[in-house]
Amino acid sequence: AHACPTPSPQELEEARRWEGAHDVRQLDGNVRRWGGLLLPNNPPYNKGAFRFELTFSPKHPLEPPCATLRTPIYHPSVDLEGHICQPLTTQVHWEHTTRAIQVLQDLLLQLDSPDPHRVLRPDVARELQEDPEKFRRRAEEHTRLHAEPRPN
Repeated sequence: AHACPTPSPQELEEARRWEGAHDVRQLDGNVRRWGGLLLPNNPPYNKGAFRFELTFSPKHPLEPPCATLRTPIYHPSVDLEGHICQPLTTQVHWEHTTRAIQVLQDLLLQLDSPDPHRVLRPDVARELQEDPEKFRRRAEEHTRLHAEPRPN
């Protein structure tokens, strides 16, 4: 099969129908840049929506896309620039058959269950392990201040 260098319209359609995100669309009409809102299911993030961007490599699907969060989040796996520690999209784990929606589902799962072993912010990871209650309060407050309102 001939590798298509851009994600297919079907993949975008699939992501648009998925209930874990809202308003998924191409940014600036660029087929390689998608944006939208992720809707976490679990506290402390489920009171807000988090804007994401998914950028596809010119070598797609042979190289993984890169997901970033544009909305600040208090999470051990997301740094202050919005980079995400997402093993699925590393060269080691990437499969060219992985669909864009799987990347988004994996990302949402990761937001919903913070893992102190996938760390981009060691201080937050330590707090999650040593004082989960304090972590939850801070993350909730941070979500209240920074996250976008959830669509109805």
